[in-house]
Amino acid sequence: MSKTNIKHVLLNNFLKCVVLTPFAISFINPNALKSGLEFQWDNSENFKKLNWHQRDNKKMAKNEVFLFLRKSDRKTGLLKVDVKVPKTFFSKIKQEKVNLCKVQIGSFSKKTKCLVDVPAEVELDKEKNTINIYPSSPIPSSKDNYAIVLKVTNPNRGGLHQFHSFGQSSGNIPVSFYLGSWTLKMQSQ
Repeated sequence: MSKTNIKHVLLNNFLKCVVLTPFAISFINPNALKSGLEFQWDNSENFKKLNWHQRDNKKMAKNEVFLFLRKSDRKTGLLKVDVKVPKTFFSKIKQEKVNLCKVQIGSFSKKTKCLVDVPAEVELDKEKNTINIYPSSPIPSSKDNYAIVLKVTNPNRGGLHQFHSFGQSSGNIPVSFYLGSWTLKMQSQ
């Protein structure tokens, strides 16, 4: 074989190894390979993905879920925030375990935590499966990040749980609008 043929064979073998190794690892242990790639069906321009953080994603575990409302998610101040909760998750939520706070969003060197609790009235609407949050003063459209914190026991059923949020602006004419959606992932095993 000529040198160019040997180079092509070696390059093809190398590429096969690089491409197929992650798939082989994922079949051995599905939790060993955690990619940052997420697919969403029917991704329309009307859907807005919001960031979230949870302490534990195992089913039936005690969990603390942070549903972030970052500066980029809020164009105006908010008088009211409504969160539409999936039925499988709503039964686990208690009114006294929901709060609103100014939050430090975690990173590699920092932990996600509440910096200041924001006084707010929380209502659970069992007919509509919603959490209605009325801050005592409007959430400003400042550089600060806020979070709705849920202290819950995870559902028995794993999978994806999508929460939708709606806000009411704090202007001369309060207008309700879609803020975005959080898609929580729970382990199924």
